[in-house]
Amino acid sequence: NYGQNELVKLATIYMPFGKYKGTLLIVLPETYVVWFYGQGLPEGQIGKLLGLLYEIKLNGLEDLVRPLKNI
Repeated sequence: NYGQNELVKLATIYMPFGKYKGTLLIVLPETYVVWFYGQGLPEGQIGKLLGLLYEIKLNGLEDLVRPLKNI
């Protein structure tokens, strides 16, 4: 189960590696998130957050998370 805490993390944690290192997770391009999902998500918190991000982007819900960047 995911809660508000995970949504805040998507809006405040930066991608720690790769092509988009230093980019807030919520603003990662959808194509990159879909590609990453297809390749297999990494272990740990970042993998769980990317999985949640995939579902959010797949359903067009980014606008619900973006305002949390200001928390």
